[in-house]
Amino acid sequence: MKKIMTVFTGGTIGSKNNDGAIQVNEAGSYYLIDKYNESPMRKEVRIDTVQPLNILSENLVPDDWNTLIAALRGIDVRQYDGIIVTHGSDTLAYSAAMLSYAFARTPIPIVLVASGHPLDDPRSNGLANYAAAVDYITGEYPPGVFVIYRNDRQETVVYLGTRLYQCLPFTDQFDCPYGVPYGRMEDGRFVPDTHRLNPTAEQLRSHAAGAEAAWNEGRDWKLDSGVLYIRPYPGLDYSLYDFSKRAPKAVLHDLYHSGTASVSGQERHSLLTFAAYCREHGVDLYLCPLKDGSGALYASSVKLIEAGVTFIERMSVEAALMKLTLAYSLFGESGQMRDFVLKETVFFEHIGP
Repeated sequence: MKKIMTVFTGGTIGSKNNDGAIQVNEAGSYYLIDKYNESPMRKEVRIDTVQPLNILSENLVPDDWNTLIAALRGIDVRQYDGIIVTHGSDTLAYSAAMLSYAFARTPIPIVLVASGHPLDDPRSNGLANYAAAVDYITGEYPPGVFVIYRNDRQETVVYLGTRLYQCLPFTDQFDCPYGVPYGRMEDGRFVPDTHRLNPTAEQLRSHAAGAEAAWNEGRDWKLDSGVLYIRPYPGLDYSLYDFSKRAPKAVLHDLYHSGTASVSGQERHSLLTFAAYCREHGVDLYLCPLKDGSGALYASSVKLIEAGVTFIERMSVEAALMKLTLAYSLFGESGQMRDFVLKETVFFEHIGP
């Protein structure tokens, strides 16, 4: 009989609606297992459980990742065919990327699932997502870190852990770079998307069989929140950032869809001025996302490149932010951090050639 470890962390999938207030419930997570065992979607599997966290995911902080990663590392993967992590949808994309880096060489699938509504709500997709994760694991499909989520078109989509965008407001739907997921679950079977941007099953299996990177092997992870994330908007005033008392370790600055940000007008609204300010305070500045820096760029992007600002290419902002958080938590030298973020591919986070 197949064996699956389910790791509960809270979130809507482990919550109940109490008089209009959705809150994590002590028994809510285990209610998911009861629902699954009563469901016609049930497979004959042994399900073990552990609950290292029980929070709404909007309250998640880096120390919670430390707790979760330690719990996952405490699981003897030789005893299980796969691991399912239940999680809240608000920060699902961030945790999926972080776990992808932490367990890039996992020999068994680690599948994150969430729910748009509590399980007792008829609109909930939580049970369907969990059942699909069981189907993926019992189907002996390639190992890796994945997210499985049924969308509003009733498609059960499988995403690579480093290729998930944050859930959209209003529609509560997930997406991924170029709209190319890893595949879908259909009638209990995994159907891969054979797009050129996706790794093949052989590549995933080969990746899992590779040697663990020296930076990850046996390391006691202690993630912290030393990275500042900034999103651009018209009128962003960089003079509001004051690093004189406490400076971040690094800044990740988002870009408009064309890989641009303001570089003209008043100095306090110019990213060029802010880049100089970061250099004065010894703060590394990264810009993301950029599809491909080798092609034609807008003049504003060229000015930023000429100013020596570092672009992170071919990576989602979510994956880049988690990679920077990891790099600036674990490494001590700026060059080592930069090379890790820009040059090392940990779990298929770089998209395209």
